[in-house]
Amino acid sequence: MSWASKPTARGTAMVAQARPVPYWLDRPERPEPRPRLAGAVSADLLIVGGGFTGLWAAVQAAEQHPGRRVVLVERDRIAEHASGRNGGFCSASITHGLANGLDRFPDEMPELLRMGRQTLDDIEAAVERLGIDADLERTGELDIANFDWQVADLQESSSRAALLGTDLPLLPGPEALERVSSPMVVAATFDRDVVMLDPAKLAWGLAAAAERLGVRIFEHTEVAGISAVGAKIRASVSYGEVEADAVILATSASPSRIRRLRPYTVPVWDYAIMTEPLTPVQRAAIGWSGREGLADCGPRFHYFRLTADDRILFGGWDALYHYGSDAGPGHEFEPGEFALLGEHLLQFFPQLEGIRVTHSWGGVIDTCSRFCAFWDRAHEGRVVSVVGFTGLGVGASHFGARTALDLVDGLDTERTRLTMVRTKPVPFPPEPLRWIGITATRHQLARSERREGKRGAWLALMDRVGLGFDS
Repeated sequence: MSWASKPTARGTAMVAQARPVPYWLDRPERPEPRPRLAGAVSADLLIVGGGFTGLWAAVQAAEQHPGRRVVLVERDRIAEHASGRNGGFCSASITHGLANGLDRFPDEMPELLRMGRQTLDDIEAAVERLGIDADLERTGELDIANFDWQVADLQESSSRAALLGTDLPLLPGPEALERVSSPMVVAATFDRDVVMLDPAKLAWGLAAAAERLGVRIFEHTEVAGISAVGAKIRASVSYGEVEADAVILATSASPSRIRRLRPYTVPVWDYAIMTEPLTPVQRAAIGWSGREGLADCGPRFHYFRLTADDRILFGGWDALYHYGSDAGPGHEFEPGEFALLGEHLLQFFPQLEGIRVTHSWGGVIDTCSRFCAFWDRAHEGRVVSVVGFTGLGVGASHFGARTALDLVDGLDTERTRLTMVRTKPVPFPPEPLRWIGITATRHQLARSERREGKRGAWLALMDRVGLGFDS
């Protein structure tokens, strides 16, 4: 058995009536829009971006320094982009997984693992302390081998984790099938340090908590430019300006206000579908009593999880890049991508034949060539950027924000001393080489799947020069 390569009639029928909006944002509990900034505003700290990184930076800045004048501006609405369109997997990893961290920061991995686990604990503690209802469940995550040839990679991951004192047990077929009943499950590893949550409710809760702490939040306020004016940083916005002592830029896949940083990230499109709530009979048929987050482990992969009301979110597989880093809203709706996801969901759970998809959506990921966040200091350290999370930012954004605050405050901490923080990924080349390279890599990833994981000369070259590319 192999994954379908093209949409099918039944996959198309599943998604045909879905609302083309993110499920998380399409609910009555979404807060009313906040006003836009108009006129001149002064602040001690300006935060640009109303996603997880910006919100965590605002909350942490206000908690660390009560009375600090913090202003947060968002181009659209809170959680409108990556923070409201993801799967809600909150992992302890701050390096986009163990293997990626070992490949890029081998000497620091013990510290990075410790910091990642502490970050996850800090997130859970903050959610409780701030009274945020985000449907948190520390269920862990099962990474699944769909085919026999993928089991060796899981075994290697488990062994490498053990050498670092990390428990990542390999579950052979019978044990894995006790967790999830699917013909696409051959084996799995279990990572206990993953929390499932409702990303929009977390973002809305963080925004409300920040305001209670004195942070001023403005929506529909786009920053057009940033400049140094004496000892201050001035940000011009749609209908006014903000003058601040320091600025944190947390702009995800949007073009950076620091022009020299733009080659370091590309906007890659990811797609997801959400089903109607499962019936008790459907829930019993698929097992999954532990409610773990699920992901398969091939060169291209899916991620899927249960919501609080027993819907299934199913996303991933293709990662689309459009020429010129085009992130326009016209790419949010791709019927073929949704239909293919629907077919793959039924391949994984044939027990769910006839289930209906209620929502389908797409969004961009701020992808960098090392797959995990990086930081930058501009204007003599008064402007700090943190971007490049590459799809694993729900948990890592807390660490990214905390580190950005250390940097903007000029602190020497265990975080700011990390090689991970002091270095940057390899930038992407200009167009048309960028499009050619990314497109070739995507095709080679698909080819490697057909060849049972054999990566070939092109992927080996990309890995060697630090321009690898992942789904």
